Amino acid sequence: MGERIRELLASREASALALLERLVNEGSFTENVAGGTRVAHLIERELASIDGLAARLVPSESGRFAPHVVAWTRAAEASAEGAVALVGHLDTVFPTGTFEGFRREGPLARGPAVLDMKGGLVVVVEALRALAATGALGAIPVRVVIVSDEEVGSPEGRHVIAREVRGARAALVFEAGRAGDAIITARKGTASARVIATGKAAHAGNAHAAGANAIWALARFVERAQGLTDYARGLTVNVGTVGGGTSKNTVPDRAEAAVDLRFVTPPDGVALLAALDAGARDSAATLPGTSIEVVRGPSRAPLVRDDRNVALYRAYGACARAAGLGDGEAPLLGGGSDASTTAAMGIPSIDGLGPRGSGFHTTDEVVEVASLAPKAEALARFLLTGR
Repeated sequence: MGERIRELLASREASALALLERLVNEGSFTENVAGGTRVAHLIERELASIDGLAARLVPSESGRFAPHVVAWTRAAEASAEGAVALVGHLDTVFPTGTFEGFRREGPLARGPAVLDMKGGLVVVVEALRALAATGALGAIPVRVVIVSDEEVGSPEGRHVIAREVRGARAALVFEAGRAGDAIITARKGTASARVIATGKAAHAGNAHAAGANAIWALARFVERAQGLTDYARGLTVNVGTVGGGTSKNTVPDRAEAAVDLRFVTPPDGVALLAALDAGARDSAATLPGTSIEVVRGPSRAPLVRDDRNVALYRAYGACARAAGLGDGEAPLLGGGSDASTTAAMGIPSIDGLGPRGSGFHTTDEVVEVASLAPKAEALARFLLTGR
């Protein structure tokens, strides 16, 4: 059956590349609801056209995002219990006009999200289509969830994932493939916060002493926050943007910062956020008349490496090896993904199963075209094993 799958995928190389081109040429920046909606419809039609698979769109609850896409085989129609969850996203980080268009450059294809992760979506579609051609797909319990807001932390998508794949026995996430086809078993958790310092405005020349400088209070907070970084424990805090004030001769009554946090374990994440809150209180206390508020933003639990997802990695790695790919394990990654969402649900999860390439989140984003079919073959082989 493995050889049959390989032949089917090889015969569809041009079709797979054409699908990737259509997806990439339709801009789907997270905030571009119209473009994302067109991509969602395109993906839904592709999935629904596969024999043994049904698909539908899930509208954005808030209207801020494009629809999400879900699909299921006949064997997983009633429930996700015991199914394999295939997880991806259709949104990109590129606003309209910044990086657009698909083009082929010999062994590479270039364009926004060609790697992260429209290439991964093509891998999923092609693997399912090949299994359908063998007549095997309908009997394999598979659930597919493709969210439209992953690049901003999946504020809605995580709920769609939770609803659609609860009870799955494994979750496979098709973010960009790593060098040597290394499979991801661990990611740091992520958190974010807006930090708002409030003071009292005053004329800087005539009434300086009557003011309370919010920027000064925020500066003291920044020093404390950055000091929470502990590389040995994998903890990082980054104050990425700062702004405030109205003019140089006005004591500022407001200042704001955006903070990014990364951590390895759930308890470390809780402790880090608590330390951020304490730092805000203590910093404001040093300057009478000021206060500092920490407003928490989107967060993701870490993808923790454990016996269950290592076993999943090894089983998938054997299928990758049979498809001619590498089967190594990637080191701990600092970036988050929806693998953290499925792992937090108690589902063994692995990531980085999309095609190889480089430059994701940059205008140099490229995919290795020759890696699309083997990646799809690895997925198809894994689904056939029933492990």
